[in-house]
Amino acid sequence: MEIRFDHLNVLVTGASRGIGKAIASEFAASGAKVIAHYHKNAESAKRLISEIDGTGHITCQADIANPDSVKFMVDKLVKELGHIDILVNNAGIYEELNYSTLSYDEWLASWKRTMDTNLTGVANLCFLLSKHMIKIGGGKIINITSRGAFRGEPTSPAYGASKAGLNSFGQSLAKALAPQKVLVYAIAPGWVDTDMAALGMEGPNAQEIKDQSPLRRIARPEEIAKSVVMLASGIEYMTGCILDVNGASYLRT
Repeated sequence: MEIRFDHLNVLVTGASRGIGKAIASEFAASGAKVIAHYHKNAESAKRLISEIDGTGHITCQADIANPDSVKFMVDKLVKELGHIDILVNNAGIYEELNYSTLSYDEWLASWKRTMDTNLTGVANLCFLLSKHMIKIGGGKIINITSRGAFRGEPTSPAYGASKAGLNSFGQSLAKALAPQKVLVYAIAPGWVDTDMAALGMEGPNAQEIKDQSPLRRIARPEEIAKSVVMLASGIEYMTGCILDVNGASYLRT
């Protein structure tokens, strides 16, 4: 059965590239009006909304790590559009650290940057938009986390911790908001074929990375996007779930 989102407004953070771009495209193909968020790459975000299906799509700018910037964006969008029905929290950062050379100041700065963007900033956006969704009778929030939340990220511990925290936060929110018809889901991918993964996939460990999955490849962005759209289609009883989309590269027990 075809999934349709006609007359719904969908905010996708980090939509200018990679997974976010694929998610925005998938929603647009299903009839939604896409709000393509970007932080710095306005040109890519504008190009995206000119290329995807449908009309009426817009871009919006905010630094997710900045609470004032997030509130300004939400207030502006709600005033201009009247309703935001679906939020996809895709924006995030990943920083690798070398413990042998890392100073304490560098550790503190990297930890703060990662947490401010991947966890605190997402939580702020969820809080503001969930309040709005309650007023309009309900909505859906989908957080993009990572398999790193479960298996650990030895060269990026802040990233792994931020995604584990986001999983827990999303489940707490799902329980708190279910009576108000605001549903909260998470998707935890592994490696995905985006420009952020290019360094690893072009290096000497590329085949080893592919072989982590019995499918002998990494995920395509469209596969993550289709998973997001599937959850957003209204499977109410899946609220609070964490959906693993990692090609069986990491299986939780």
